[in-house]
Amino acid sequence: MNCERIEETVRLWQAEPDKAKGKPAVKARAEGSQAAMEHGSFSWRADLPAPLGGANEAPSPTARLLSALAGCAVVFIRDTLAPQLGVRVDAIEATAQCDTDARGLLGMGGVAPDLGNIALSIVVQSSETEDAIRKVYEVWQERCPVYLALTKALPVASSLEIRRA
Repeated sequence: MNCERIEETVRLWQAEPDKAKGKPAVKARAEGSQAAMEHGSFSWRADLPAPLGGANEAPSPTARLLSALAGCAVVFIRDTLAPQLGVRVDAIEATAQCDTDARGLLGMGGVAPDLGNIALSIVVQSSETEDAIRKVYEVWQERCPVYLALTKALPVASSLEIRRA
């Protein structure tokens, strides 16, 4: 477990709070039918299904959003919260899903393009008590930035710059 590393980080950030602050950014650009995204040394792609004009050669932005939720549950619980709370997690998996109606993306028939009924199922394998695992889950709900972004109304500042070709 990462207990020592987490404790060291807590001590550092208590002494120097500014070191805990960040401003992650992801840059996306069009490459063929796909969006190529970058963050630091990492890169990944997104695409749309063919009926929406894409080539279906990479996960959709919706799948990427759901993967962020499920992925954050798995790694944040396993690598941060369980060690911090002294709870052993032997295995963990999460499945995120939602309802969609792609007609809304094409402006058809007054159908909303919104995602609906976002659901996350987390399965934890552990020899710990049910209360201990539930505590980790509750702390995850209080601290997971992806979960919080999806469950709280947050303003999103957007801007547009037009460059002439």
